[in-house]
Amino acid sequence: MLKQAMKLPSEARAALAGALLESLEDTVDPLAEDEWDREIAHRIAELDSGAVKPISWTEARRRISATTHGR
Repeated sequence: MLKQAMKLPSEARAALAGALLESLEDTVDPLAEDEWDREIAHRIAELDSGAVKPISWTEARRRISATTHGR
């Protein structure tokens, strides 16, 4: 099963990983869910308005690595 999942495109693997993580949650905090929904809507609005610009996963990974490994 893992070998089949690893053959999926990266976006499908990410969606599968998210679904698997969600399946591990026993309880859902409705207040936290509401806050996340608001945060997501806010970030989408920032992208749509052009207030922030997206970067590629490669660039994000490079920046994270530089931050965590002291450039």
